[in-house]
Amino acid sequence: MKLLRIIEFLRDRLPTVVRIGIGALALLIVLDAIPAVVDKAHAHTAAEHLPAFWSVFGLLGCLVLVVFAKTFGHAGVSTREDYYDE
Repeated sequence: MKLLRIIEFLRDRLPTVVRIGIGALALLIVLDAIPAVVDKAHAHTAAEHLPAFWSVFGLLGCLVLVVFAKTFGHAGVSTREDYYDE
């Protein structure tokens, strides 16, 4: 029941939780741009030298997966709501 109280606590303060999450992600991107923090000398490709490359790569990958899943679902995987009423 302790976990349930934590979830309710966070849900009641959702805008604050979102702001903290966005701030943490922004801080990680800024830290990635500082050469003394992240060593990019052994990067395999030229793109890896760009700040926040892997963040943008991951975001685009997730967006592609979501669009593909929605397209695949609407193409025939999902059924009508009244499928079993016939």
